This record gives sequence, C-alpha cells and structure tokens, in this order.
Amino acid sequence: MAMKRQITPQDLMPLAEYAKVRSDRRAAAVAKKKNRRLEVGPVATFHFEDYDSMWLQVQEMLYIEKGGEAQIADELSAYNPLIPNGRELVATVLFEIDDPARRAAVLARLGGIEEAAFIRIDGDTVKGVSEADIDRTSAEGKASAVQFIHFPFTPAQIARFRQAGAQVVVGFAHPAYGHMAVMPEAVRAALAEDFD
Repeated sequence: MAMKRQITPQDLMPLAEYAKVRSDRRAAAVAKKKNRRLEVGPVATFHFEDYDSMWLQVQEMLYIEKGGEAQIADELSAYNPLIPNGRELVATVLFEIDDPARRAAVLARLGGIEEAAFIRIDGDTVKGVSEADIDRTSAEGKASAVQFIHFPFTPAQIARFRQAGAQVVVGFAHPAYGHMAVMPEAVRAALAEDFD
C-alpha cells in the first residue's frame, strides 16, 4: 500500500476528539522520532519528517492556535511540502543554542548552510535542497535557526540507501560548520521506509 503524501482536511480530527487522544499521539510521536533524528556536530539536529510528523504538527497548530476552519488551508500549505514524496528524504534542521548571544554569533557565520547539507551513501552524495517557501539566510548572511531541507534521491541512490548496513553519512560542506555524522543503522532502516 502506498504511503500518504498529502494531508487533507478530511484527515484531521475535530479539536474535541484530538484533545482526548493528544497525550497518546504525542507520546507515540516522541517514540517514533528516536529513529528519525540525528545530531550533526555540536549544535545541529536533523529531524527527518514524514506524514505522521506533519499530521501531528498540523493538529498541534490547530489545537494551540484555535483558528478554526480558516486556519486549516494555511497549515496544510505550510506542512504538506515537508512530507517526503517517495523519492526523497526531508529534514527539519534545528540549530539549538540556548545562549541568545552565542546563538546570534554562530548563526551570523552560517549563511548559506541550507545549501551545504548533504547525505552520502557509500560515497555517493545527495545534495540538500532548501525548502523554497522563504529565504533561510538573511541579506546580512545570518542563517535561520530552523532549516527545511529536501534530499532528492536517484533510483540507484534509493537502492543503496535501502541496503542493510549501507554506510550513510549526513553533514554540511560549509566553511564554518563542516560537521558530519554516521547515521545509525536503526535510523537508516526507519528512513528507508520513506521511499516508494
């Protein structure tokens, strides 16, 4: 059975029903995310998105903001593009620095980092492509603390990624943040399910 690639208004729960299952849904999402996240370097974390994570995000936004029917279209247009299309992985990348002064200084050096992300499978590189909704680097060269990055794969790259034990490295080819991390096998196996 093909995975769902878009959330429709019919997929969403009424807020009163969602409130009854919210705690359980959030706990299940936290458990699932353990095998869909990867720390790269000292301050970057990749969260690989899927239909379930984006469905929960939309439900949470509706629950918290209580914008009613008028809010639904905006949330769907914001989050549907982050559901992998079957030939890609999609990551929300967070640069997590608690100290505001340090965060500003680090992000000021990371302009263009969204164009420097990559996934390498057994030496074959998939370049990241930034979500095109808005510029994630300011005119002054400051990177956003939150980046949305697509990794479009070829059929051959998908086949290699799916192989148990494939060496997968995630990282940045950026002069101010040249960090990489080897993807654990449990994460690789979970993300392999995102492909058609």
